[in-house]
Amino acid sequence: MEQIIEEMTQEFMNHFFPFWEGMIDRRFGGYYGEMDHDLVLRKDADKGCILNSRILWTFSNAFLVLKDPVFLAYAKQAYDFLQRAFMDRPRGGVYWSVTYEGTPSDDQKHTYNLAFAIYGLSAYYDASRDESALFAARDLMNVIEEKCRDSAGYLEAFSASFKPFPNDRLSENGVMADRTMNTLLHVMEAYTELHRVAPSKQTEEKIKEILLLFKTKLFNPGKERLEVFFDRDYRSLIDLHSYGHDIEAAWLIDRAVDVCGLEGTEYDLSQITVALTEKIYITAYDGHSLPGECEEGRVLTDRVWWVQCEAVVGFMNGYERTGDKKYLEAAKSVWEYIRDHIVDRRRGSCWYAQLKEDGTPDPAKAIADEWTCPYHSARMYFEVLKRLGK
Repeated sequence: MEQIIEEMTQEFMNHFFPFWEGMIDRRFGGYYGEMDHDLVLRKDADKGCILNSRILWTFSNAFLVLKDPVFLAYAKQAYDFLQRAFMDRPRGGVYWSVTYEGTPSDDQKHTYNLAFAIYGLSAYYDASRDESALFAARDLMNVIEEKCRDSAGYLEAFSASFKPFPNDRLSENGVMADRTMNTLLHVMEAYTELHRVAPSKQTEEKIKEILLLFKTKLFNPGKERLEVFFDRDYRSLIDLHSYGHDIEAAWLIDRAVDVCGLEGTEYDLSQITVALTEKIYITAYDGHSLPGECEEGRVLTDRVWWVQCEAVVGFMNGYERTGDKKYLEAAKSVWEYIRDHIVDRRRGSCWYAQLKEDGTPDPAKAIADEWTCPYHSARMYFEVLKRLGK
């Protein structure tokens, strides 16, 4: 594991973080919205709020973990642009995307997008102690609770004025979902981060509610997996096993329980998270990497960068929870796959977003865009450092 830390440190300090520093838009603010597979920087591309929020979280945590003040300056670059360009102050919430100049281009509101803004703002408050960031995070949480849910849980997509809107951004695989495991997972993640930096009764109660939804509505005990897409009554819409989301959910659920001090209570889902981790190890892990998902019994064999990053953390978490060293070996092996295949050694690039079945990079996938971001990768590095006491 010492070797892994050394290899990761070399990669992130000398290659990964410098790439994202190079994405700073010093003229219009924030970060450029896209670099395509051919390493063409599209300075006029729209800027997605999800990407901006994830950059905000990444550099805030880079400062917290690595203590270099330059990372706080990079975080502030994202924070200032979030406050100036993405906040819809008259109606509440954040826009999905803005133009490269910072005017709204897609003004729909999405619970998933709001969650990532909370996630980034909470981390920035922890790094900067800027009370305006904490105020904004709490305000967006109130927007979610007042406008983006019903009595049974969280809904997905809305117009700019919070009228129901088709959930085409997070409904995939040929279904249109009223609720998704993905959105619920990241609302929990965001609320956990907010509770970690500024504990409150409100965040604790909402996290408890979400944990019970995972326990009673999303977890399929017969298949030992989380269902993915649902109608309003939590009926699953498709036979889909999302390997990446399950291994990510396993450690994020454990994190939420730890942060709220809920071990040993009805909200402790450790039996579920251990089952999820073991199922992924048996079903998806091939000795070096993970495919993304299995739909209707057919495994989609492409290797996606973020799935590998979450597998490293998820397997490390599995080792810590069970003591089974096979998980530690799996985490090491998946990192080696990332190092040897996902990291893009071309000058001026970062990481490949996706590899095809034959192991070659998918040229349709950008190096950076509204979804291809630094947070899964950097979070893996931070988690490895923290879990190994570095």
